[in-house]
Amino acid sequence: MAMENNRKGAIKKLKLLTYNTKTNIEVFRNKMDTAFYSPFLPNGVERTEYKYGGIDCDVLAPEIYSSNRILIYIHGGCFAGGSRQTYRAFCSSLAAKCYSRVVVPEFRLSPAYPYPAAITDVQSVFRAVFTEEQITASLNSENNKKSSMPEIVIAADGSGASIASALLFNLRDRYRACIKQVVFFSPWLDISENSRVMTVKKINDEVLNADIFKKSSSDYTFVSNTNISAVSPMAASDEELQNFPPLFIQMGSKELLLDDAKSFTERMQKLGNECHLDIWQDMMFMFQMVPEYLHESHLALDRVGKIVTGDVAGKETIEIENKPKLEHSLKSEA
Repeated sequence: MAMENNRKGAIKKLKLLTYNTKTNIEVFRNKMDTAFYSPFLPNGVERTEYKYGGIDCDVLAPEIYSSNRILIYIHGGCFAGGSRQTYRAFCSSLAAKCYSRVVVPEFRLSPAYPYPAAITDVQSVFRAVFTEEQITASLNSENNKKSSMPEIVIAADGSGASIASALLFNLRDRYRACIKQVVFFSPWLDISENSRVMTVKKINDEVLNADIFKKSSSDYTFVSNTNISAVSPMAASDEELQNFPPLFIQMGSKELLLDDAKSFTERMQKLGNECHLDIWQDMMFMFQMVPEYLHESHLALDRVGKIVTGDVAGKETIEIENKPKLEHSLKSEA
């Protein structure tokens, strides 16, 4: 029997992901961690704490996963909140659906650490992950005649998509070529002062509003910086978007952010990039994070798993030891 949705409960919980002018920063972070924390990880996923590039990370490994694929998840939280604890259950489900290890960095947050601290941390994590995976892929290619290049997936939600985009725009070609898929959940694509999300008067969004974007952006960086691509991906030049990895955007039809996503998708496609916008009717911001309230949450992650695995999940996956490898560092910048 299909579960009965509880929209009221879903919206109440998802509002805890947002931060506005009336919110105390520590209360905000604590409520997020408490509300989304689960003592038990789903689907037999195992968690290991590990440092990549000097940054504390969760490494979440399902029972069966592809040895040549790893996903780096850059969490949202209005630039000011979110943590490994907040996203542990969600990213564990994502790991199981994608048959992939998932790395969740504990990057620095605003307002104590404003732009570009989070981007710097994520770059360090990416370089370290890339190095380790390249070494492993090279060893596997010698033994099993597989590709000598690692398969990296970048996923992010909300404000994390801004940070992830900044990472991708600055990657050199050799690194970008290893990114097989980018997945954005309800991405923040334009938080400039004249953007639609800042100026719209009639809001149908059940979770987000202009005050949230104004407070989040002002704590994260100066107003003048909100017009650059490292903060608002919509401001990216054609050159920055050229040869962007395949992008899959998933969000609800009732989101304030949807028009930006439609415009961004259209532009990406005109530039010859692979970009697909997956819209879920009557769903709200980050509905994927409340599976206890919405059955669409499960179905949406199923779809993401098919995108990441190429819809052949389980056919060529390998069961290996759930332990991260020793870290090596890249001397050259990503």
